[in-house]
Amino acid sequence: MSTLINPSTGAELDVSPASATLEEADAVIARAHDAFPAWRDVAPGERARLLRAFAALVDEHLEELAQLEVLNAGHTIGNARWEAGNVRDCLNYYSAAPERLFGRQIPVPGGTDVTFHEPLGVVGIIVPWNFPMPIAAWGFAPALAAGNTVVLKPAELTPLTAIRIGELAVEAGLPEGVLNVVPGKGSVVGERFVTHPLVRKVCFTGSTTVGKRIMAGCADQVKRVTLELGGKSANIVFADTDVAAAAASAPYAVFDNAGQDCCARSRILVQRSAYDEFVGRLETAVKALRVIDPADEQSEMGPMVSAGQRDSVQAYLDGASVAFTGSVPDGPGWWLPPTVVESSDTTEAVWREEVFGPVVAVMAFDDEDEAIALANDTEYGLSGSIFTSDVGRALRVARRVEAGNLSVNSHSAVRYWTPFGGYKQSGLGRELGPDAPNAFTEEKNVFIAH
Repeated sequence: MSTLINPSTGAELDVSPASATLEEADAVIARAHDAFPAWRDVAPGERARLLRAFAALVDEHLEELAQLEVLNAGHTIGNARWEAGNVRDCLNYYSAAPERLFGRQIPVPGGTDVTFHEPLGVVGIIVPWNFPMPIAAWGFAPALAAGNTVVLKPAELTPLTAIRIGELAVEAGLPEGVLNVVPGKGSVVGERFVTHPLVRKVCFTGSTTVGKRIMAGCADQVKRVTLELGGKSANIVFADTDVAAAAASAPYAVFDNAGQDCCARSRILVQRSAYDEFVGRLETAVKALRVIDPADEQSEMGPMVSAGQRDSVQAYLDGASVAFTGSVPDGPGWWLPPTVVESSDTTEAVWREEVFGPVVAVMAFDDEDEAIALANDTEYGLSGSIFTSDVGRALRVARRVEAGNLSVNSHSAVRYWTPFGGYKQSGLGRELGPDAPNAFTEEKNVFIAH
């Protein structure tokens, strides 16, 4: 059992769930395997009804879940409410999938050919600490809709909302063993998802280093894997845009969730002729950011999740050219001010590596080709933004930037109704969107001779 800490105060929480042993993880996987045949055979309309009932119960407990996330993860109350609502919305969205999990009839000579999408079995979902509720739902909602059972491992630092959501699933009427939450160490529970032969797919969100190990482990059983890994996304600002609007929005693209976001636009590329104006306006916006108690309705940024994460981020600032910082509360807790660094060398660690904290690096560029080259000069390729008033340029740059999720004149969040995933070492496969349930199925082809 590990002690949970309130990131805002550094105080111990009065609840700390037990960490599952290897034997307990095996027992839960076996329970999910035993529950699979009956869940697979539930009529599509009934499975849809159960998912809608689950969504409705999450909605009834939205404030409870949000307050739990503020306490356990240090998220602002506004973000936490959105996150709990995202669980509800994902369940509602994928509740339509069981009745629409279509195969195809393919013209062939001598008979009829049809395809079926059939569930895999037990799916293991490994959830990170930065967005405990949404990322869990992005995995379990489409997996359940497709007829799979799920074993879900929350992060050791932030297990409380996952445990509560698991309880709500049973209260909503999902059969025992269909959605199972297994708190524990990644080296024990997460590793067992990879090695256990009854787990037929692993979904992992986290660091690229760990993702590589999971991918290698899954290869031993030719096990399906979806990976959503790191990011070092670019926010490209051209001089022809509304510079004031681009600067005002930039802090929210990187400092949301205290920068603990794989989609954070943590590199800002600004065309040289607009650079001074942009940085000046950015300073005003950063200093106005409300970094206060995350339980406060006005809070726009909370603390880091742990002392270790705060110290890791602080290390990136040693020797960096800090241009300015925002405010930070006095007193206990894992606080770090929003910080802007000016970079002139693309080999700097703060420019190249995923800092995963409230730090953004800014660099000037001269023309479109240089902007694209700088944006693509990274092993990652998850997200990014492009600010320009030229529609042609927006399309050209969007097609050439090597990233899976781009927004023009905005910093769009992940949407459950559109696909999400990365290029290069930012991941493998896609989550969300209308096709997500298919990623939790095998496609079977059947030929019937005339």
